[in-house]
Amino acid sequence: MTDILYRQYVGESDLPHIMALVQSELSEPYVIYTYRYFLHQWPQLSFLAIPAGSSEPIGVIVCKQSMHKHASNRGYIAMLSVSKSWRKRGVASTLVKRSVEVMRRHGVDEVVLETEYDNAPALSLYESLGFIREKRLYRFYLNGKDAFRLVLAVPPSELDRDLPHYMKLSPTNTILSYSVASDDDEVSYR
Repeated sequence: MTDILYRQYVGESDLPHIMALVQSELSEPYVIYTYRYFLHQWPQLSFLAIPAGSSEPIGVIVCKQSMHKHASNRGYIAMLSVSKSWRKRGVASTLVKRSVEVMRRHGVDEVVLETEYDNAPALSLYESLGFIREKRLYRFYLNGKDAFRLVLAVPPSELDRDLPHYMKLSPTNTILSYSVASDDDEVSYR
C-alpha cells in the first residue's frame, strides 16, 4: 500500500489542487471566494492528502471554527473530497480526524456539517466517526436535494477538562490563524 502524507494547507499554491478535487467530486459549485473565505481565515483546519512520491493531492478537507450564537465554540466541515480511485483506504477518515483534533485542541464543543441525504458512503463515514444526524434540511443544495445536518459532540481533552471555557485556547491563538468572523447568521457555504 502507498504511504500517504497528510499536511496542512500552506497557501495559494494549494488552491488550484483543492478546487480541482472539490469540483470533480462534490455536487455543489463553489466560487474562488468561498474557498478563500475558509482557507485564509482557518488555514490550520484544512489538510491535504498526498501519496508518497507525488505532488498531486488525492484528498482534501476544508473547515472553519468560530463561536456559534455567542454560546458554543463550533467547528464546521465545509468540504471533504477524496479522489474516487483513492477511496476506501482511510483517507477521508484520517482527514476528518486530523481536522477535528486541531479543533479539539482549540476548545471546540461540537463539529457540524451537511451532506446529501442519499450519500450513503458519506453518511456511513461520518457516523462511524461518531457524528449523529441532527435534522433533515429540505432542498438544501442547489441541485434541489435534501441534506442531513450531522453533529459531533467533542469532549474536552484531559488537559482542558478542568479549565473554565474562557481560559481554553481560542481558534485565533495559532500562528497561521486570522481573525474569526461571527457565525451569528448561521450562513452555510454548501
